[in-house]
Amino acid sequence: MTAEQARLLFEFNSWANRRVLDACAQLSTEQFTQPVTSSFSSVRDTLAHIMGAEWLWLERWKGRSHTSIPPAEGYPDLISIRTSWGQVERDLLAFVNALTEADLERMVSYKNTAGKSYESVMWQMLQHLANHGTYHRGQVVTLLRQLGAQPQATDLIGFYRVREGKPLN
Repeated sequence: MTAEQARLLFEFNSWANRRVLDACAQLSTEQFTQPVTSSFSSVRDTLAHIMGAEWLWLERWKGRSHTSIPPAEGYPDLISIRTSWGQVERDLLAFVNALTEADLERMVSYKNTAGKSYESVMWQMLQHLANHGTYHRGQVVTLLRQLGAQPQATDLIGFYRVREGKPLN
């Protein structure tokens, strides 16, 4: 992975996150926090997990390991999560945009939330985080459909089309 590829990957990640958040605007606050059967207890909890993971990995890359991500209950509605996520996105993009080719090959030591020590190559962790977001955004799409809302396309090829000025669909 090159530094330019990392920037492009996280430009996509941000684009896809914003599209999912926009689709969630169709939900009432009750639907947003309604218990559902999925990996997480609600649309809100799934979004909070995606955002929390982005924050957590960024913190690790800055040398700070935490034992948890901020609890989903701290985000009572879409506006609150969108506001917090905006700052996480700005910080994450600033970090990724500043990476050099040498940074991508750097080994990073961190502790997971259980306190276990790990060491990984930066580019692998970047790919992991982007893949993690894609996985959980897919879950949100399913939840939106179950709640009667219309999801938005977040496929990588769609991002490339939009970026080139072509129609998404």
